[in-house]
Amino acid sequence: MADIEQTARNGQGGRSEPYDLDAYLDRIGWKGGRRADLATLRGVHLAHALSLPFENLDPVRGAAPSLAPADLMAKLVHGRRGGYCYEHNTLLRLALEALGFRVTPLAGRVVVGAETPESRPRTHAMLRVEMAGEPQPWLADVGFGAVGALLLPVPLVTGTEFEGAGRRHRLVRLPHEGPLELWELQAHAARGGWSGQYAFTQEPFAPADFEVFNWFVGTHPRSPFTRRPYLQRTTADRHLALDGARFTETLADGTVTERTLTDESEARRLVAQEFGIEVPGGLALLG
Repeated sequence: MADIEQTARNGQGGRSEPYDLDAYLDRIGWKGGRRADLATLRGVHLAHALSLPFENLDPVRGAAPSLAPADLMAKLVHGRRGGYCYEHNTLLRLALEALGFRVTPLAGRVVVGAETPESRPRTHAMLRVEMAGEPQPWLADVGFGAVGALLLPVPLVTGTEFEGAGRRHRLVRLPHEGPLELWELQAHAARGGWSGQYAFTQEPFAPADFEVFNWFVGTHPRSPFTRRPYLQRTTADRHLALDGARFTETLADGTVTERTLTDESEARRLVAQEFGIEVPGGLALLG
């Protein structure tokens, strides 16, 4: 039992060396202030979202990625790799805490394509961020692998639409039987209406909870992340996605182009050039 508890604390047996804030900020290209204020939160959030890609190549290889700070630094900061929600939002949490923000990890249910929020387990990680001078907490999330993801954090309030870096979002409350309010993040498509992205309460979750979620999502044979490569990258003017062999490019005006990759060498070049990811040796992107 002691070994299991230690693994949960350290991130699957990974190292727990000091987190390097300077290296992280250099990796995402943030040259702005380091005060725990709204300008820093927004700037760091956007810089992270535009710099570090979303990818699930470790689960495709059959292993849940380590969430230990040193391993996250080696992979996402010093290596040409990305990660999925647990990695991204753990890395952001460490940065925000080092900058002086008060951060509470939250867990949500992805509702994209779901019949009801309750039909999916809580497998998505996001962050509740508080700072002096702001009357309400903010929702931060740099790890949602979809075109409807946040590029900038949003205040945890309803009845208001938020435009951030070309994307529109809002928060609504959903009826449910639980004692805590159920929130849903919704995104507005350029050529469509509002659609739910994920639902969550403000119940705090501990790092040990995310170790369990991470192990399940990263290793379970029925998890979509263990079946095929799923990569995302957002730039200032477009969003790129690779889902198995299908490569999709979505422009800011909503224009979507798709094509199917058929050659492994072409796929690896595309992933390196467009996503900035070095594919691990021995992994076939196209199966």
